[in-house]
Amino acid sequence: MITLLKNGKLYDPAHNKNGVVEDIYIRDGYIIAKVNAADKINQTIDLTGKIVMAGAIDMHSHIGGGKVNIARMMLPEFREALKQYSEPEAHICTPNCSHHATPTSTETGFRYIEMGYTAAFEPAILPINARQAHLEMADTPMIDKGGYTMLGNDDYFLRLLSDKTDQKAINDYVAWTLHATQAIGIKVVNPGGISAFKFNQRRLNLDENNVYYQVTPRDILKSLSRAVNELGIAKPLHVHCNNLGAAGNFQTTLDTIQASDGVPMHLTHIQFHSYGLEGDKKFSSAAAQIAEAININKHITADVGQILFGQTVTASGDSMMQHLNARHASPKKSVIMDIECDAGCGVVPFKYRDQNYVNALQWAIGLELFLSVTDPWRIFLTTDHPNGAPFTSYPHLIRLLMDKSFRNEAFAKLNLDAQAMTNLPSLTREYSLYEIAIMTRAGAAKLIGLKNCGHLGAGAQADITVYSEQANKEAMFGQPDYVFKNGELVVKDGKVVKVVWGATHVTKPVFDMSVEKNLKQYFDKYHTIQLDNFKISNDEIADNGRGKLVSHSKT
Repeated sequence: MITLLKNGKLYDPAHNKNGVVEDIYIRDGYIIAKVNAADKINQTIDLTGKIVMAGAIDMHSHIGGGKVNIARMMLPEFREALKQYSEPEAHICTPNCSHHATPTSTETGFRYIEMGYTAAFEPAILPINARQAHLEMADTPMIDKGGYTMLGNDDYFLRLLSDKTDQKAINDYVAWTLHATQAIGIKVVNPGGISAFKFNQRRLNLDENNVYYQVTPRDILKSLSRAVNELGIAKPLHVHCNNLGAAGNFQTTLDTIQASDGVPMHLTHIQFHSYGLEGDKKFSSAAAQIAEAININKHITADVGQILFGQTVTASGDSMMQHLNARHASPKKSVIMDIECDAGCGVVPFKYRDQNYVNALQWAIGLELFLSVTDPWRIFLTTDHPNGAPFTSYPHLIRLLMDKSFRNEAFAKLNLDAQAMTNLPSLTREYSLYEIAIMTRAGAAKLIGLKNCGHLGAGAQADITVYSEQANKEAMFGQPDYVFKNGELVVKDGKVVKVVWGATHVTKPVFDMSVEKNLKQYFDKYHTIQLDNFKISNDEIADNGRGKLVSHSKT
């Protein structure tokens, strides 16, 4: 079956197409270059005047795992009563449920596809909890999924580093973990800090020793980033820096960039790591310094983690900082927990307020970063869902980036002291449709290593989003005219018309299987689970036909 999408205005940065009017042909779920004279076109959709982009990719969104479930249970008072279905139906949500900070797995898939997103990546899969995360993602319809597995605070890795184990053995452990957890990348959260918290350290700076293992965060970052690079993993090491949310933490971020030694590294939710100490309140924007460092260091990429005002719930593996933040909980409740002695998590409800000095400045800092990092291929649109705001707020964020007048109106409502501490009004840049397509499609696919996603060229997975161009970009990006998933029309006029199931994206670097000998001894001695039960098989991912496995390599 061949579908023709006719006369659309293509925004496809991977192929340098900026509003080019072209036809797209789809066959068997993929875009094809052309049709033969003998081919029959089964369906034609006229897209004259419409904006056509690849399906959007959220490269950092907490959509599965233990802490997400805790967050889902944290605020029952804010959840609208939902009609229960044994299977997802065409449109199952009340008008208000999309504003809930942590929608269920089913709601998550529906909300994403209705905004034109066809893939989302869970950025913090704890290896011991990976099976739970994959089960939740398998229950998330409509979109492709994948995850970054967390290392750098686990006892086994820290023992290797403390014992001065050679890099080859560390590389093998990293690769084995990717296979065992069915992940596509490696993440480190507060390097060494989650572990140090368990030994009563309440802060850990880049060159400060973990008191038990006597290794520094710098040691951890260098070892893990080297492993990712030497193994040929496309996705650079995903780094949640030390000192998240702390005033003055911009210096830690700058030092982390310096510690990368030219090896590719991705800094996540940098808004939370771009704070200075200036002013009477000793809390200021250091976005200009961070943006300058990113602009200079071409091997560094970052996503912003924009905060937007309203109720949400913060869920993070950074138990050290969540313990500190629990005093600011709104409502006043929190969960701080250890997980199998290898990691932890903290879940703290929070309400961002535009009249709160710190919150208002955080909002401005995020936008300063978006507008000051010059290369849209190296900066990515995230809210660190749900930590800065729910992912359902992306259309609003896109409008802030594309419409300076709208941004100025929002700025005028902020806390006056915060207004005086930011240079946001002087930043006149407005993102173009082409730049939005880079940041949310082509750039994200390139960063993660998804060769067949994020573009509209021949051979691409036919994940396609079609919009009617509108002056109000929030309305435009909030309700596409059409969304195609693997070539099937699944959304029409902003509503799901067909339920489908996406793939799980993984990477499988080569490693020496002898690494399992020491690992088995370690598991037998310390873990509550056997080594073979820790590993997730390909069959588990593909169970019930909902989890097609797609493996990627760098070359």
